[in-house]
Amino acid sequence: MSKGSSTVTSLPVLAQNAKSNSNITRNTANFHPTIWGDYFLSHVPTFSEDDNTKKQIHLLREDVRKMIVSPINNKTDFSFKLNIIDAVQRLGVSYHFEYEINQVLQEIYNISTMEDNIITYEDDDFHLLTLLFRLLRQQGYRIASDVFGKFKSQTGNFNEELANDVQGMLSLYDAAQLRCHGEEILEEAHNFSLTQLKKSITTQLSPFLAARVHHSLGQSLRKGIPRLEARYYISFYQEDPSHDEKLLTFAKLDFNMLQELHKEEVSELTRWWNEDLNASTNMSFARDRIVEACFWIIGVYFEPQHSIARRIMTKIIAISSIIDDMYDAYGTINELELFTNAIERWDISSIVDLPDYMKLCYTSLLDVFEEVEKTLRKQGKAHFVKYAKKEVKRLVQAYIIEARWFHYKHTPTLEEYMQVATMSCGYTMLTMVSFLGMEDTTEEILMWTASNPKIIVAASILCRLMDDIVGSEVEQKRGHVASSLECYMKQHNVSRQDTIKELLKDVESAWKDINEECLNPTKVPMTFLVRVVNLARMMDVLYKEEDSYTNAGGIMKDYIKALLVNKI
Repeated sequence: MSKGSSTVTSLPVLAQNAKSNSNITRNTANFHPTIWGDYFLSHVPTFSEDDNTKKQIHLLREDVRKMIVSPINNKTDFSFKLNIIDAVQRLGVSYHFEYEINQVLQEIYNISTMEDNIITYEDDDFHLLTLLFRLLRQQGYRIASDVFGKFKSQTGNFNEELANDVQGMLSLYDAAQLRCHGEEILEEAHNFSLTQLKKSITTQLSPFLAARVHHSLGQSLRKGIPRLEARYYISFYQEDPSHDEKLLTFAKLDFNMLQELHKEEVSELTRWWNEDLNASTNMSFARDRIVEACFWIIGVYFEPQHSIARRIMTKIIAISSIIDDMYDAYGTINELELFTNAIERWDISSIVDLPDYMKLCYTSLLDVFEEVEKTLRKQGKAHFVKYAKKEVKRLVQAYIIEARWFHYKHTPTLEEYMQVATMSCGYTMLTMVSFLGMEDTTEEILMWTASNPKIIVAASILCRLMDDIVGSEVEQKRGHVASSLECYMKQHNVSRQDTIKELLKDVESAWKDINEECLNPTKVPMTFLVRVVNLARMMDVLYKEEDSYTNAGGIMKDYIKALLVNKI
């Protein structure tokens, strides 16, 4: 599969003076209406952050900090430290202790590895070693996977007796998710742990372990949305007989406090969507998914310091979703050519050429970017907006190429398709926008983002393929540009099922690229790379069985309830 950025030969451009025709039969998608109505508009704060609560949170946070930085004098301390860091990260409160965790893991790395990044910790505690490997690699350390060779039998396979250690199997499964290209032993570890965990479901497990095994088999830690994983792990952790009560209480209070902040943001953004844009009426052809868009962006960054960044990104993804539906399911090719040219000019005077239904979308996009520019001007970064505008232009150029393909009934090769479709999926643009509102963003980071770095290309590949795999059948029935499935099936004359198998291999390959790009030394700080990882995670969570953004009444509704409705 081509990952290059060479120019794709597009089909002829249609006449530029085309006007909207009200008699046209439009290719509408009939998206279901929002399932949330005015629920978030009527939000009333319920979390009482009074002086006593603030004091309790402060004291508990200090207690947890002391646990993290406590000295390591023996194996018991070492084991405690690894497990407490793991719990703090899984419970979603590690953002309070990033400096402390970095320092402790550096110390652990120094005492447990050799110069060539091979773990030399002498103890054969299976769970502890796999947890050590995963925590260090997760942090960006290039830990060698050779350490798992010690757990193999003389036959060259993993020792079957390891299956009795279910916690160890869970740790091995989590560690194997961080595998890179060429790490055969981690491929074997993944297959072995997956098989053994499936078998363990039929045995008598403690409630804590049973819940964790079921959840891990459905959603791996590496590919899960951090906030959602924290929500679930809080319920698992309280069933663990060895849980720390102070850490658990702190995690619950912190979750509810953040949930209240997120609800306020969703309420504000829903008001903008419903009242300022009146999107459901004025752009009824598009998906009415502002709450789902908010959820998506909380998946990218949930921390309180990124509140402004979330507002910026949510507004832009919401407008982009309308534009996507306009190109995919409503606009005529003549109208879309006009809109593409208007975006290229990026000037309000371009509105005169557009049909009425496009005018509000166009002005809304320009208004949002003007708002972003005003926000960034206060930080002396107004010029950063030009990078995001350029990505929107590239996105729309990709949309129009696909629209021409559909109009002319052209099925490209898979390589041709992916060069355009990895741009039309929007992940490069969303990554750029996600960085705009982050305080530490520099122009060098935005230039890196615009250079098609390997990690963003990989995230875009898996985004496009996972979307196509679950959505193409429905889209083809209503009329849609050929997806990666149709391109591959035609090019190689194979069945749909065989095509899906091949494309899923590309998805796994993309995850390995992502894992590799997160190992030190990284091109940009990890705080930025993790946004790309989180965008990739959203696809794994929401596009496993169906397009849960478009079909928002199923698992997406449950996820939103877990994060934005139900208190702990």
